[in-house]
Amino acid sequence: MRRLIPTGEAARPVAFAEAPQPVPEPGEALVRIEAFAPNRGETFLLENPRAGLLPGKDIAGLVVQAAADGSGPGVGARVVGHPGQGGWAEYAAVPTHSLAVLPDGIDSVRAAALPLAGITALRLLRTAGSLAGRRVLLTGASGGVGHYVTELAVGAGAELTAVTATPVRGERLAELGAHLVYDVAAARGPFDVVLESTGGPALPAALSKVRPGGLLVWFGQVSRTPATLDFFDLLNGPERVAIQHFHYAGAPYGADLAALVRLVEQDRLHPEIGRTADWAETAATLVDLRERRIRGKAVLLTEGAM
Repeated sequence: MRRLIPTGEAARPVAFAEAPQPVPEPGEALVRIEAFAPNRGETFLLENPRAGLLPGKDIAGLVVQAAADGSGPGVGARVVGHPGQGGWAEYAAVPTHSLAVLPDGIDSVRAAALPLAGITALRLLRTAGSLAGRRVLLTGASGGVGHYVTELAVGAGAELTAVTATPVRGERLAELGAHLVYDVAAARGPFDVVLESTGGPALPAALSKVRPGGLLVWFGQVSRTPATLDFFDLLNGPERVAIQHFHYAGAPYGADLAALVRLVEQDRLHPEIGRTADWAETAATLVDLRERRIRGKAVLLTEGAM
């Protein structure tokens, strides 16, 4: 079969290679991949790839071999999955606890855009707690996670302010009900909850916007710049603020994937897909994703796409 492997080249991060079809473990199903969606964080891993890296966390496709232990969907089921690696290929062996069955009304393109960003959004908002009637600030809002967080938080009754680099990148967020600002300093606090994903100087700026007794959840550093907090600055800012580190990972993922699928099916969640292309265009798409030239998610289609 064909799969994409890292090259270590900035201008062409991946290339096709021939590889044996994966052999599933007893608790894994073999999925013929129809679509996959790279994440911006994966583009960073490709800059200096470790030996044996097989990228690909978000996939949708068709089960062609059910798990030997009897778990998970059967042969012929259309699924969305989060294998963790190896998804940029014609086939992937995926743990059944990281799969959810797709209804007929959800195509593989929208499904592939769900896993990492959608699971992150669900788990991030659970960490933040009840949002009805609360003021929320979201930084780095125009990526895949930000679109899901915005739609889910506004739908839960939050008053959400989204920080984006430009009006164009925030256009869809405004349609979803967010108030837009283009710099953290311009956000009019105080906020009950701040969801911070930028790092660097944005983190202390965002922290200064939290109300006394409020919460800042730190879930990323897309600026790739370390943040520095000054204790004495905090003395002059909000009191008793809680700072919580967040990372989405922790299997099983199947229940959250199923929840995301239901939200899409019920017309309550709408994946923002900025590009759909043949997987022959993966290298160029990865560069554009890394350089933030794609709003929302990018989805690549394999030869197996229906």
